[in-house]
Amino acid sequence: MKIYIALLLFLGSLQLHAGNEPVDSTITKPAKKFTVVLDAGHGGKDPGKLVSSVREKDIALKVVKYLGKELEDHTDIEIVYTRTTDKFLELYQRADIANKAKADLFISVHCNAAASRSAKGNETWVLGLHRNADNLEVVKRENAVILLEEDYEEKYAGFDPNDPASFASNLIVQEEYLDNSIEMASKVQSNFEADLKRKNRGVKQAGFAVLRLSYMPSVLIETGFITNAEERKFLSSSTGQKKVAHAIYDAVIKYKANRSLNDFVIEDITDLSETVESNNTIYKVQIAASKNKIEAKSYNFKKLPSISREQEGAIYRYFTGSFNDLKKAQDLQKKAVKLGYKSAFIVKYENGERSRL
Repeated sequence: MKIYIALLLFLGSLQLHAGNEPVDSTITKPAKKFTVVLDAGHGGKDPGKLVSSVREKDIALKVVKYLGKELEDHTDIEIVYTRTTDKFLELYQRADIANKAKADLFISVHCNAAASRSAKGNETWVLGLHRNADNLEVVKRENAVILLEEDYEEKYAGFDPNDPASFASNLIVQEEYLDNSIEMASKVQSNFEADLKRKNRGVKQAGFAVLRLSYMPSVLIETGFITNAEERKFLSSSTGQKKVAHAIYDAVIKYKANRSLNDFVIEDITDLSETVESNNTIYKVQIAASKNKIEAKSYNFKKLPSISREQEGAIYRYFTGSFNDLKKAQDLQKKAVKLGYKSAFIVKYENGERSRL
């Protein structure tokens, strides 16, 4: 009897599934988290600005910790810190942490200083060539930490801390991130002005080394002047640090809301191995497109070979290599990507016309 009942139950379960859609056994891939790298400026043997025993490195670290704590409440956000203790980090190490994390956003927190004690307010910086003497002085102060690093001449080959224009080639690699960086910077400035009643010194562009080496939307926030007595007192207090952190937190949340990381982008993928080659077909690798006119020399493009430049209206396109052999172009494309030209792609010249593969 027990066997008979069990058989009936089994047959009944088959009837229930009959005619229904097959059970979906597909495993849903977890959504990618929005990754934010928080960088507390200076640290260890590098105190940053030092005024009346108040050290920039301490304020930056406390603000970053308060900021991280707020962001960690969001399960869809992943936080990566460059430092959580008072330790010295070289600038390239900070950028490496962000690049390896494949961060969606890099935030470096600092304090400002000026010869005039009346200078006040905050400003947020994104990558760009310095435009005036004031910009250059700020950049030189923040980049000066390079001189404390061992073998800095080799690590930052071709980069002069006192002349950020020396890395013009890096600027065009990261130009695709500039709009997003400016958007984030603008939100920070708006929050500081509206919520903290700080003087809005604006979004500015200059050649900070830590931004130069980070391949994602990046901002460097000067939270206020520790040379200004009122702002120094505010930034030294836990209340002030929490307010600063919350203003940045709110900017991150607003910035993130404008992005949908779960949208799938389907690209037109061509099987390059099946492309028919001929003697009059040339392959090159486009590594950048920019409004900036850079000399087409290998040393300006991380020593990639055979650099060429073409102008289309106000845009300059930069290429590396020139081959009849597609495989060689593919190998060079991979090399360019590893060197930081993430959007590098192959173009084909045939019968005087250029087309993208």
